[in-house]
Amino acid sequence: MDEHAEVLVVGGGIVGLGVAWQLAEHGRRVRVFDAGRAGRGASWAAAGMLAPSAEIGFEELDLHALGRESLSRWRSFAAALETASGAEVGYRDDGTLVVADDRDSARALRRLFAFQTEHEAPVEWLSGDQAAEIEPLLSPRLPAAIWAPQDHQVDHRAVVQALALAARAAGAEVVEDTPVARVRPDGAAPGLVLADGTRLDARAVVLAAGAWSAGVEGLTPSAPVRGVKGQALALRLDPERGLDLRHVVRGPDAYLVPKADGRLVIGGTSEDGVADVRTTAGGVYRLLEGAVSIVPAVEEMEWVEAWAAHRPAAQDHAPLLGQSAHPGVFYATGHYRHGILLAPVTAQEVAAEIGRFLDGLPETAPVLAPFSPFRFD
Repeated sequence: MDEHAEVLVVGGGIVGLGVAWQLAEHGRRVRVFDAGRAGRGASWAAAGMLAPSAEIGFEELDLHALGRESLSRWRSFAAALETASGAEVGYRDDGTLVVADDRDSARALRRLFAFQTEHEAPVEWLSGDQAAEIEPLLSPRLPAAIWAPQDHQVDHRAVVQALALAARAAGAEVVEDTPVARVRPDGAAPGLVLADGTRLDARAVVLAAGAWSAGVEGLTPSAPVRGVKGQALALRLDPERGLDLRHVVRGPDAYLVPKADGRLVIGGTSEDGVADVRTTAGGVYRLLEGAVSIVPAVEEMEWVEAWAAHRPAAQDHAPLLGQSAHPGVFYATGHYRHGILLAPVTAQEVAAEIGRFLDGLPETAPVLAPFSPFRFD
């Protein structure tokens, strides 16, 4: 048995660190292993949107409900995280605008609005002029928009840094630059084998390796998660020159997310089946073209950086949460575009389920049931 931990977590992104923090806060001994620097994968490359209403899908009602539940927890989760870490996480409640840039996209937006209101999402239909009153940098040619005042955002990079601090402060050990080769799914003492051959036993294992979950050997079947490449970039806001966006704006081909540090994050492409993480001229061009079509002032903003990463996607683009077919081995992966939004509910509910397992009470919370790892069997 690993003398340092009773729970071993594979993956140090926002999900793995969140679960570890919650477990450690409840007195569990936890070790987190990340192949690189903790929090510097897909969590670092995200945009930090907390937008279940804006992102509701026509066949994703369970996922929408989970997102609404997680959003309801985010404010208190952020406050607790700031207290535990001593670091701010940039929680903002300015709201989100979903805009159309031509007549065809306006018709699509109207269908989305009808679906949103049918399912009681807190949204409002606006004309282009009404949207410009909320966000003056919007193009005057936009025909319509949906206003989602309860869709918020957070500084995702600040969150993962704070989670590492909070987890360590609560007693968890975060081990970086230490790849995990395989999970050993022994029901009595599940464990890990590190890439250097080190064997560790514990009472529970959490697979939270994001897009790389399927590459961790030892589980049958392997985690049904693939990587979907996404590219994004950042520009510099300049309020003194009138280049200041206050709200998240989502258009047909790009989303724009202003950050407290003065960056404007623009994303994000979706490239399934692309193994590399290169930023490409084509990806940057498409993002800038989509951004300029809805906020023309983007053309005047200073360049900061561009990046790419792989989102972890299951076949239905919903997460895998809960105990796997192997007793004591839990999944917290496959969050696709929603990892930042779903961080509180994932961390709290998966940690609670692990706690029940360790205490001999292995029932599953109803909120996790639709996202069982068994749903593809």
